[in-house]
Amino acid sequence: MKVIDKILNTKETLFSFEILPPVKGTSIDQIYRTLDPLMEFKPMNINITYHQQEVIYRQVNEKLLEKKIVRKRPGTVAISVAIKYKFNVLVVPHLICGGFTTEETEDALIDLHFLGMNNLLVLRGDPPKGEKRFIPEEGGHAHAADLVRQIMNMNKGLYLEEGLENATPTDFSVGVAGYPEKHFEAPNMKSDLHWLKEKVDAGADYIVTQMFFDNRKYFDFVRMCREEGIKVPIIPGIKPITYLNDVNLLPQTFYIDIPETLYHELEKCKSNSEARQVGVEWAVMQSKELKKSGIPVIHYYTIGISDNIRQILEAVF
Repeated sequence: MKVIDKILNTKETLFSFEILPPVKGTSIDQIYRTLDPLMEFKPMNINITYHQQEVIYRQVNEKLLEKKIVRKRPGTVAISVAIKYKFNVLVVPHLICGGFTTEETEDALIDLHFLGMNNLLVLRGDPPKGEKRFIPEEGGHAHAADLVRQIMNMNKGLYLEEGLENATPTDFSVGVAGYPEKHFEAPNMKSDLHWLKEKVDAGADYIVTQMFFDNRKYFDFVRMCREEGIKVPIIPGIKPITYLNDVNLLPQTFYIDIPETLYHELEKCKSNSEARQVGVEWAVMQSKELKKSGIPVIHYYTIGISDNIRQILEAVF
């Protein structure tokens, strides 16, 4: 079963959500504890994020620093398979450009194909922590559209190694990211929509948006996409406010706006628990309006916390 098939054939609004792989050294039981309270609501699918490796520097002596490459959240493929077979649910691992050559990407895709994982969310990925701009791996993809093209070639049985005999076509369905408030690197929305259309024209089946807190931005984004000739489903991404400092951290990290009404409500909060409740109420309001508009799916960003998502699901679904 593919995510796009569920999106196109549902007669009611479904939901999906995204989780982080556990930090290296953490038991998968932590993930199961996050998922258990949500599974009774029957999510359409669960997305598993992927994070580029980080560069850290360790002091060797007074004059020398040692550069070390670390991956703090390994195991996206293994966690995806474990969740798929434990909960019998569609799982969508993220696949990124950063940190991979095209050959390494092909190897990952072959492994996913062997494991029966035929749904992907394809992203360029952010720069490594501490870096200001994205630099592709030598021999890797610079843009998500290029990665989508590689996947579509494999769906046609076209691998990187020329002359392969009887190469088996893969059967991947691909989602990509869209930005209702514009990707921060794009000079303007028109340019951003141009690059989004390139990803869709390359073969993407649907779009999942970056988080937003004003539904008008989503509806305007969908309208602009349609005017640009982008016809695939556009799934809204919702993230409930979780901590007091989200009001400052989220705009700085994701380049999004916090509506004045929400900002003023959060200003009244004295604790994280109060802020979390405001976040739940705001997300419920957003979700009900989106559901009323007839969209097929709402996607939730959980950052590994499920109690607030459960409250939202109880109120909306």
